[in-house]
Amino acid sequence: MITGINKGMNSNMRRLASGLNHSIEKSLGILLLLALWEIVPRVGLVDDTYLSPPSLVFSAMIGLLNSGELGIHILSSLKRALAGLLLAVVVGTGFGLFIGSIKRIERMLDSVFQTFRQMSAFALFPVFILFFGIGEVSKTIIIFWASLWPVLLNTINGVKNVDKLLIDSAKSMGASQSFIFTKVILPAAAPGIFTGIRLGGSYCVMSLVAAEMIGAHSGLGYLVLYSQETFKISDMYAAIVGLALVGLGLNYVLTYIEKVLTNWKEESSING
Repeated sequence: MITGINKGMNSNMRRLASGLNHSIEKSLGILLLLALWEIVPRVGLVDDTYLSPPSLVFSAMIGLLNSGELGIHILSSLKRALAGLLLAVVVGTGFGLFIGSIKRIERMLDSVFQTFRQMSAFALFPVFILFFGIGEVSKTIIIFWASLWPVLLNTINGVKNVDKLLIDSAKSMGASQSFIFTKVILPAAAPGIFTGIRLGGSYCVMSLVAAEMIGAHSGLGYLVLYSQETFKISDMYAAIVGLALVGLGLNYVLTYIEKVLTNWKEESSING
């Protein structure tokens, strides 16, 4: 019994050490990047007028946080990003599940979707502004458009790639269409759907910057542009770092939700 306990403790220690080493390796890359970023402008390889070292950027972030300005801009950006992304998730998954389930409609619309997918939200700015003005609606639509296509197309592919044997087995046991959809197709397509949602989250943050540079008075994208125009370079880099942190945070949240909702798949693969 003692031997079994010792083996369990050793196994736990090995997992802990492995996780710690992995974390150190990941942190080392970030520390090297920060060190290089600090050194380059300090030794004059790049004029610090154009590239603020991270020590000054961190100081600028603290100043913006203490004044409450950074918090206001982050909150504004999060509201716009989440509004556009949530709209894209609802529309993309809804239409994707429907279209992916009907092969004839999917084949008919595939070329249309692929064409729309290539239309950059940035190129469509004038169209969105023409129809929706320069207010909040146009900014949400820009983010929605950029986020929609990865969600929609990955949902369609997820439904298309569901193992036909699973569906046929459910039908042979007399399962109803609603049961097959909710208990077979939807769970099996979930990994593909969440891949699309995470990609949509990335596109959401990228398009957010450009959306907030058009007629906005708050948001991290606005802060980047305003700081550049007023030559507050440290504030500009602080806003850029803030955008990166928002993107990372959003990705971690979506990844966590994906793990929670698709945990059954990992368990079944382990048991199998």
